[in-house]
Amino acid sequence: MTGFIIALISGALMSIQGVFNTGVTKQTSMWVSTGWVQLTAFLTCIILWYFSGRENVSGLFDVQPKYLLLGGIMGAFITYTVVRSMAALGPAKAALIIVVSQIIVAYAVELFGLFGVEKVGFEWKKLIGAVVAIIGIMIFN
Repeated sequence: MTGFIIALISGALMSIQGVFNTGVTKQTSMWVSTGWVQLTAFLTCIILWYFSGRENVSGLFDVQPKYLLLGGIMGAFITYTVVRSMAALGPAKAALIIVVSQIIVAYAVELFGLFGVEKVGFEWKKLIGAVVAIIGIMIFN
């Protein structure tokens, strides 16, 4: 139940953040806004790290495989694509398409065991769920 509640909070925060970032972008520029998001996220992480145990940062050099360290770069492009999609489609439609894309890609990652994730077996009900979600986008559109 805790994971479900945290996931709901995550989705809500992502939608609100997209709206905020789009507003900042309209008043500045795309990369100024994206940079601000990443900088403030970094500062928040430093503050929370300081008060929550201070694990050794040098552990980053031991991370294997190294491609796992690309998350921050992806974060910049996530911010960019969310802002662009919300500006073009509006928050509701953009969020719906983003979430459905996340579901489909996450299932593909599990299905094929990509990036070190444990491989799962194919289930028709998950494919049908993805198709229903895509139909939902078409209806919402």
